Amino acid sequence: MNDRTRVLAAVGMTVLLFLGVQLGALALIEPFHDSERQAVDDPENPTNSLVYFAIILVATGFMLATFRYDLEWLIRATIIGVSVMLAWFVLTEFVPPVVTVGSTNALAALAALGVGAALLVYPEWYVIDLTGVLMGAGAAALFGISFGLLPAILLLSVLAIYDAISVYRTEHMLDLAEGVMDLKIPVVLVIPTTLSYSYLAAGSTDDVLEEETDGDSSTADESGCSSHAGEGDEPAESADESRPESADRDDAADLERDALFIGLGDAVIPTILAASAAYFLDAGALEVPGIALNVPALGAILGTIAGLLVLMHMVLKGRPHAGLPLLNGGAIGGYLLGALASSLSIATALGL
Repeated sequence: MNDRTRVLAAVGMTVLLFLGVQLGALALIEPFHDSERQAVDDPENPTNSLVYFAIILVATGFMLATFRYDLEWLIRATIIGVSVMLAWFVLTEFVPPVVTVGSTNALAALAALGVGAALLVYPEWYVIDLTGVLMGAGAAALFGISFGLLPAILLLSVLAIYDAISVYRTEHMLDLAEGVMDLKIPVVLVIPTTLSYSYLAAGSTDDVLEEETDGDSSTADESGCSSHAGEGDEPAESADESRPESADRDDAADLERDALFIGLGDAVIPTILAASAAYFLDAGALEVPGIALNVPALGAILGTIAGLLVLMHMVLKGRPHAGLPLLNGGAIGGYLLGALASSLSIATALGL
């Protein structure tokens, strides 16, 4: 298999992982509704988006502080704990309560604890990815039924702007990404391009995330900065020293990388709008076994995938890019087109 085919296969796997999060979230909408897992009393209140954004800012500051003071274990413990909690929420809905302890589904509880144990003991790329899809579907479904249409659109818009600023201007997301990737926790999706790739054996990503030079590998983080990397990537030459020959070498190196990385948040955040559309809109309903789906939600899914393909094309050129502007923009655009196709007015589609 040549280098270009390997990278294209990895891009296809990335699309499948995104679809896993999206379809999983849609499958969880009704079970989460029945279990009354809605996180807020008034999902139509637009201030919910501002509260969640404030929480993201606080969490980002906390994580940067832990890296500064060498307290990374706090982040790892927190993320693994959240993974177990979300796995518990999801598995409770799908694992039959064959064995119960009081009102607790014992098998689901053991399976959720098994997820946490796997992350602690053997966080290989497929463990990270499977956990990421499980977490991502649960989180997107929870937020989807908790954010009405207007709050969801506001949330995606604000986070897209924040992601762009934090990657292109302040660059603090690049620092955050470098730290969390080395912790081997499910805040990134890891897509190998070779059968022999091992996330455990890859070691530190310090040689990958060289943000001082132009044309370097882009980064990945939990809130939306996309990435690609190879175990032996060398920092690219600076812009002043670059020549057509070096550009050709960089393009070849991009096709030889051993893995692609993309933030789990890139999959989760736009999926919130798809889940919200499926939950709060009756128009354009589609009969699909096992999932709640309508035309606006389908539009959001297709728009996200379109944004993902554009994003992957851009990052494979070897430059860092914020993921959420393209992904959230695609989700909102696709959602609005789906709403119009369902004969909804723009005001109704915007939740006004």
